[in-house]
Amino acid sequence: MTVMKPEHRVHQAPQIVTARTLMRAHRPDDLDAMVALWADERVTRFITGRASTRSETWSRLLRYIGHWQALGFGYWAVEDRETGRYIGEIGFADFKREIEPSLGSVPEAGWALTPEVHGRGIATEVMSAALDWTDNYLIEPDTVCIIDPEHEASMQVAKKLGYRSSHVALFMDRPTQVMARRGRGS
Repeated sequence: MTVMKPEHRVHQAPQIVTARTLMRAHRPDDLDAMVALWADERVTRFITGRASTRSETWSRLLRYIGHWQALGFGYWAVEDRETGRYIGEIGFADFKREIEPSLGSVPEAGWALTPEVHGRGIATEVMSAALDWTDNYLIEPDTVCIIDPEHEASMQVAKKLGYRSSHVALFMDRPTQVMARRGRGS
């Protein structure tokens, strides 16, 4: 099980400022922006394959908050620093996915950003900051990510972040690329 170094245990996402974003803890008032994000086919196409309902998105928001409470790591809400607008969410989770072979307890990295910011390098920017955080604060900073093999943009982001192909797994009855990254000091 991946845990935080005892001297750094947190129960809420710490704020991280990047060149263009503010990464912060999710709040209940993020729901409407999250519903819009998870209803957009350009976002869901390679992730769930369908729009999420409002109640599914509410459960997702609570799961994000709960990860920090239970595990000391999780997802950040991402805001545009200039406008304060919610532009997505990124981070790490242990979703206990039914994937074969299992991911075990290694934190799974993920990112979902509004289409308006796609192609601008923001996913790489915020995930780099998040990975710096895991490298410094998790006892075992290794992480994995799972990506639909047809999602070329996310594959490129993962490679820029230092993820390398590990194996192909079966997830939701479809082949899924598992990529792994060794954290600093691992």
